[in-house]
Formats: sequence, C-alpha cells, structure tokens
Amino acid sequence: MKKLDTILLIDDDPATNFLHKFVLQKENCAYNIVSIQSAEEALEYIKETIKNGFRYPELIFLDINMPRMNGWEFIEEYNKITKNQSVSKIVVMLTTSLDPKDREKAESIQDINEFLSKPLTPEKVRHVLDSYDLVK
Repeated sequence: MKKLDTILLIDDDPATNFLHKFVLQKENCAYNIVSIQSAEEALEYIKETIKNGFRYPELIFLDINMPRMNGWEFIEEYNKITKNQSVSKIVVMLTTSLDPKDREKAESIQDINEFLSKPLTPEKVRHVLDSYDLVK
C-alpha cells in the first residue's frame, strides 16, 4: 500500500493530538505525522516547508476551536500562502461542536474537504483516505 509522505495535525489539545497521532500510526498511512498545537505554529511550519523545498503535507486535520487563531482563520491564511503552490492538499476539519452552522460554514468553504466530529477513528481515517484516493 502506498503511504502519504506527511500528515499534519493541528489541535491545541496535546491529548487529542496524541490520540489522533496514535490512530494514524496504527493505520500506517504516512511516513511522517506532525502534530502542532497552534494554528500560528502550523502556518510557520508550512511556510518553512515551502521555503526549504520539503515535501508538503498532503493531508491536514484541523481543529476549529483554538485560542488566538481558530481553524477558520487558519484556512484564510493557509490559502494565502499556498495559492501559488502546485500541491495537492486535503483539509479535514475536526470538531466537538454540535452547532450546525459550523458544518454549513465548512461546506461553504471550497478548501475544506471534510467536516468530521472528534475523535478521529480508524474508520474516519479510512473514509478520508478512500474518498480522496490518497493511498491506493
């Protein structure tokens, strides 16, 4: 089975990042799983990746509710720094929010591919991988 080079996890909760990283490792779907605890740090990581010519994360799991910069604000900035990059990017929003407006907003943003509830499970990972032919 083909593997992704890099998956990026962005969540301000260390326990959630730990759990999601564990699930992804068990699925054996990526060589590198990078977990970052803030949207600002994630943007810096992506900028450095682009600047240094490293492999870009093919899949990003993004929390909505984070302090300072939330997931919605991250998407806006992310699109600015990647708009001229020829990269395949899949962004999955993860949330504990029960607010249907969050789902509606995510579905209205072209650069958000999926909107899933936490926690990330093996079934949800498989769904994303299969839906976007990421590891066939």
